[in-house]
Amino acid sequence: MTAKRVFIGIYGKRNKGKSSLINAIANQEIAIVSDIAGTTTDPVKKSIEIFGIGPVVFVDTAGIDDEGILGEKRVQKTIASIQTVDVAILLVDNDFGDAEKQIIEQFKLYDIPFLIVLNKSDLQTVENSVYQQIEYYQVPIVECSTKTKEGIQNVIDTLVKLTPPSAYLHQSLLEGIVQENDCVVLVMPQDSEAPEGRLILPQVQVIRDLLDNYAIAISLQVNQLSYYLSMNTPQLIITDSQAFEEVAQLVPKNISLTSFSIVLARAKGNFENFLKGTSFIEQLQDGDSVLMLESCTHVTSCEDIGRHKIPYLLQKFTGKKLNFIFVSALSPLPDLENIKMGIQCGGCMVTQKQLLARMKQLIMHNIPISNYGMTIAYITGIFDRVTKLFENLK
Repeated sequence: MTAKRVFIGIYGKRNKGKSSLINAIANQEIAIVSDIAGTTTDPVKKSIEIFGIGPVVFVDTAGIDDEGILGEKRVQKTIASIQTVDVAILLVDNDFGDAEKQIIEQFKLYDIPFLIVLNKSDLQTVENSVYQQIEYYQVPIVECSTKTKEGIQNVIDTLVKLTPPSAYLHQSLLEGIVQENDCVVLVMPQDSEAPEGRLILPQVQVIRDLLDNYAIAISLQVNQLSYYLSMNTPQLIITDSQAFEEVAQLVPKNISLTSFSIVLARAKGNFENFLKGTSFIEQLQDGDSVLMLESCTHVTSCEDIGRHKIPYLLQKFTGKKLNFIFVSALSPLPDLENIKMGIQCGGCMVTQKQLLARMKQLIMHNIPISNYGMTIAYITGIFDRVTKLFENLK
């Protein structure tokens, strides 16, 4: 097991004490606080440690009742941030109405566990009518004062209980696949897209996972693979997806083969949907729009797998002229009405919850989804071979 960062969103109307709550929980002034409504204008992230959870990122959001043209845009960003959090806090007082009800519906839509915090308990008593409305949702309710700190520990304790273990712990990437002392070869091409002087995150994560499983990791480049295989027979080979075609020709059929992207897809969720959706590649037609989803923002080159290689390979494979739409990091998705297919990267830079929330939007629109590794494998004709490893582990 390794720790992950848990994202906790704080929501509520303006001047309800969202930033003050973060400061009270952290016991330090890490968020700007003011009596002026609308001090927080965009979602702002604050990192702290909570005993019982580990590293936590609080997402401090703009008021859900913001006004004006700019205010509406801020509210949209606040609502969009719900897809990025693991747990939510809704701050209310005696003013509980449609804005709070609408935000709760968003929590439910994206399966976000949440609690309701009644702030400013040192200044007012919550009316029975408000309490009755809140109790309807059958979620934890905590009264506190960010000024006197009364009830803050209860908020923290409730967050610990409410946060699902899957948000801060993850199972081994290769659980059930590798055994102690298994030899696993990692094929890692170092082209112009490889970062200078370091490995990309999926490679680092897999190496760490192999060490945790007491397996043996052998790292090499494509042109070294034949030489290694002439002397050794590893249990598994994991390659960068873009080298699938060349690597598949070099690896004997009796050796299991997959890619970093597919290993991550299994760990991040949506694996079944990726398996089912990939074959839709065969049905793409001229002019169809394909949504390419990246989990990070980076400067691209002609060797970029998502921006250049996959679009080129897809059009060559299908013989169709396709329209590609690119979305990086956690930017909002475009109108999905005319999107025919979505292809997601490995998702190493986002949390499982963030990736699931993004994929859910496409699934709700009945849009087939795949990921980089599976797409390249399908085009290369080795899809069944590189996913066979996971048949009994889905």
